[in-house]
Amino acid sequence: MSAEFERLLPELVRGGVDFILIGGVAGIVHGSARVTYDVDLLYSRTDDNIRRLASVLEPRSPYLRDAPPALPFAWDERTIRAGLNFSLTTNLGDLDLFGEVSGGNSYNDLLPHSFDVEAFGIQFKCVDLPTLIRIKKAAGRAKDLEAIAELQALLEERQKQP
Repeated sequence: MSAEFERLLPELVRGGVDFILIGGVAGIVHGSARVTYDVDLLYSRTDDNIRRLASVLEPRSPYLRDAPPALPFAWDERTIRAGLNFSLTTNLGDLDLFGEVSGGNSYNDLLPHSFDVEAFGIQFKCVDLPTLIRIKKAAGRAKDLEAIAELQALLEERQKQP
């Protein structure tokens, strides 16, 4: 199911959730032409933010993506605290939540490597292009490695501009 970015991100922002957009949608923000079907977010692991994240997503029926339908799963603060990274399906599409990304980077680590984006009538943080490339290299997945060449070309093109 393709994620509805234009509905999901505003709900998170209005709910006060601290996050940084990473992954394929961040690539699109930087000019990538690649299609992505989920939203990848690096979220702050503070108690208050976990509480807000649980509250905002709960009405969206989050469930572990690719898990058997009968598997007991409760989306709440306790679950988020006990876990770290979650691949979820919601009624607004697929969402990957990361408490930490490859290389041990947390929300606070990447905050200085993010910038504000205005879209969908809201403002939110997006990881900068060099850091996005570094994250994808560290992840080492085939789909990330394929995306790196395009992202690297975008970065080089940007660096040429006065």
